[in-house]
Amino acid sequence: MAIDRWQPFGSGACWDPFRGGGDIRTEMNRLFNTFVGRPATAAMGERMWLPAVDVHETKDDLVLSFDIPGVTEKDVQLTITGDLLTLSGERRLERETPEDNYHRVERLYGRFERSIQLPMTVQTDRVKASYRDGVLEVKLPKAEEIKPREIKIDLA
Repeated sequence: MAIDRWQPFGSGACWDPFRGGGDIRTEMNRLFNTFVGRPATAAMGERMWLPAVDVHETKDDLVLSFDIPGVTEKDVQLTITGDLLTLSGERRLERETPEDNYHRVERLYGRFERSIQLPMTVQTDRVKASYRDGVLEVKLPKAEEIKPREIKIDLA
């Protein structure tokens, strides 16, 4: 980031509140992308996107629901390492013919990778995933030591 010399308003130079904004915008984008887990740089021309996720807890399971419309199940990989669940894959732009003349492409295509740190210990050998209507639902059974147990109290 460049450091500019301060000049009073009466110096004849016009004050521009947006001067240098490109540098700030670039730094804020880099900071945000690093915070949400996107790689700081991608290969030139490669677009990255992150699927939205909802995480909720039931009595027995931790449930994650990922929005990945337009992605086939063969283009998705799901892995768990320790307390980190990672969903990765690719949504492809299928063109009918090479001569298609697109006027607007707003949906994001390309590779994606989303890592979620699990808030509790789960049984990784009993994980179930289902995919329906563009939503991938992952059910992670809680570890037995996490589930609440009722303790009977004996009267003396």
